Amino acid sequence: MNDDNDIRLAVLIDAENASRKDMKAVMEEIARYGRATIKRAFGDWVSLAGWKQTLLDLAINPVQQYAYTTGKNATDAAMVINAMDILHDGDVEGFVLVSSDSDFTPLVMRLRESGRKVIGVGELKTPKPFIRACDKFIYTENLQPAAEESPGAAKPAAAKAESGTAENAQQSAPVAKKPISAKTVRLIAESIKEIAGDDGKCLMGALANLIYKKQPDFDPRSYGFSRLSKMLKSIDRFEVVIDGTHSTVKDKKEKG
Repeated sequence: MNDDNDIRLAVLIDAENASRKDMKAVMEEIARYGRATIKRAFGDWVSLAGWKQTLLDLAINPVQQYAYTTGKNATDAAMVINAMDILHDGDVEGFVLVSSDSDFTPLVMRLRESGRKVIGVGELKTPKPFIRACDKFIYTENLQPAAEESPGAAKPAAAKAESGTAENAQQSAPVAKKPISAKTVRLIAESIKEIAGDDGKCLMGALANLIYKKQPDFDPRSYGFSRLSKMLKSIDRFEVVIDGTHSTVKDKKEKG
């Protein structure tokens, strides 16, 4: 989605399933993908009073939603209705759904069927069906300040404070950096092979786009790297060449 960084986006936030302390980092991340022309947060603001300053600082429009029936999530329903209204108005090219709730999976599928791009933002606990339904999924843990990049073993993460509700949760702790598995290396190698030219090389941007299409939650930050090029340089199997503004990558095991 890097080639569409000026598209109009509708950002819909499930305030009952997200931490307000992540929102500044979330909005800064969203700016990489487009212009947030609609920003709405949904919840019962009687119980979410702590969000007030965050909403004001980030110019997010609060949408009040009372729980009419015990055990039913009226906030989810309100978000779905708003999303469909925005879709039919035709004023945006993409949606950002900020939630870790898999109940939004059918909504994501419907929006994509209508030709809209969908970015999901949530915690590591987010169920896979929601993640896989999105064009791109961003973990809030990856938006926290990272330690110095290193190709070594996984880095320890700061302990995350326990809390009964998302509203009272502390800001997400940096995610524990995963080691680069054989499965991940295979994903990269197969993607290079699919788009490489006769010389065995492919453009880094094209490779990134293909990997994200195959695995929406792929993110070099999960492995301790700020960019895909830096991640690939740490893997002996791949050769990265930077020529001016262009970067190419080659799988050394493939002839070409």
